[in-house]
Amino acid sequence: MTRFLPRTLRLDPSDTVIFEHPAEPGEWAVSGGFAFWDEAPEALSGKRRQAFRGGFLGLGSFGWSTLVEVAEVPPAAWDAALAALAGHIRAQYGAPDDAAAEAAAREELAFAASLCDHPPGTVLALSRSLEGGEVRERFRTLHRREAPHTQFTTLPVFSLVEDEPVEHPDLTSLGKRP
Repeated sequence: MTRFLPRTLRLDPSDTVIFEHPAEPGEWAVSGGFAFWDEAPEALSGKRRQAFRGGFLGLGSFGWSTLVEVAEVPPAAWDAALAALAGHIRAQYGAPDDAAAEAAAREELAFAASLCDHPPGTVLALSRSLEGGEVRERFRTLHRREAPHTQFTTLPVFSLVEDEPVEHPDLTSLGKRP
C-alpha cells in the first residue's frame, strides 16, 4: 500500500527567522496543533504565535515549517515517524503510557496523510486561527506554474496601483533642529 505524508520544505531562509526552532527540510510532518492544547492562543506572542498561526511540526527535529509538500513515504519511514511522534507525545505532552502515546501519534499521522490527497510535490500551507473560542485549521494547496511568469506588470495575485504620490523626504534634514 502506497502512503503519503507531508514533508517539510524550505524555499527560502524565512523559517529560520520566524520560528524559534525551525524544522529541517525533508522531515516528515504533521499539522502539530496539539502542541498548543495547553496554551491560550490569544496570549501567544512572537515566534510561538507564528508557529501557532502557520507552522507544521517536523518529526525529526520537532521544529516548525511554513510549507510542506506531498511525498510518498516508505513503510520503514512511516514506522520511524510513528515511533518518533509517539515518543515525543509521551515525553513532552505527558501521555500516560506508550500505548496512549502511540494511539495519539497514529491519529496525527492519519490526519496528516488525509491532507495528502494531491499529486506528489503539491505544496501545502496551513493557517491556524481562533474563531469563537475554537482553534480552526485551514489548509491550502500551492501548485507550480507550468511556465515561468514573465509579465510583471500584471501579476497573477497582486497588481501595482499608484494611488498616492511618493514622497521623497530629505533624511539629512530630519535630525536637524531649527
